[in-house]
Amino acid sequence: MKIAIMQPYIFPYIGYFQLINAVDKFIVYDDVSFINKGWINRNKILVNGQENTFTIPLIEASQNKLINTIAIQKKELWLPKLLKTIEQSYKKSPQFEEIFPIIQSIFQSEYSTINQLIIESTKQICNYLAIKTQIVDSSCLYNNQHLKAQERILDICKQENCTEYINPIGGIELYNKNDFFEKDIQLYFLKTKSIEYQQFKNNFVPYLSILDVLMFNSKTEIETLLNEYELL
Repeated sequence: MKIAIMQPYIFPYIGYFQLINAVDKFIVYDDVSFINKGWINRNKILVNGQENTFTIPLIEASQNKLINTIAIQKKELWLPKLLKTIEQSYKKSPQFEEIFPIIQSIFQSEYSTINQLIIESTKQICNYLAIKTQIVDSSCLYNNQHLKAQERILDICKQENCTEYINPIGGIELYNKNDFFEKDIQLYFLKTKSIEYQQFKNNFVPYLSILDVLMFNSKTEIETLLNEYELL
């Protein structure tokens, strides 16, 4: 079995979904410390031809707290403005009529923490893209918070009886292939290839949220993009 383990991010870039699509089980690593000024509760979309960062406001977020404990501010304080920004920015995109209702559905779901919102959004997008990977959260399953870094990842792999562990290329300095091999696990790193698609008439703006990919590409086109990577 192939697994991947990643912290939760709100509407992450397409490489995150490539990783989900590449494995049998995807574990949302939600019982680790929150990262201030990271990408857990914010991302980038296209506004007037340029990248623009949006943020989901949180309540007393701190690096001293676990991700799955951090609450979101009341929807009425921020959601109408965010939805209006998305609508105005993408209403002329080719997939808007299909995608915007999904975004509305995500935000209308029941959630109180940023982790709950992220997991719901990830599952709904995967459902739309027909990605069948099982998605679970680490806080509910493994009881190994006493372990750190690679040792904790290896313990999760052992509990799952996995044969392959896939990590984004950014972790290539963090994990040792020999340590995994000694546990009968093949370690691979996923490297996203250069991806470009037609946005509006602007020069292509890369590394935006999956929302941008969804707005400008059909399901068939995204299916192709999901395979634009190599395993190292």
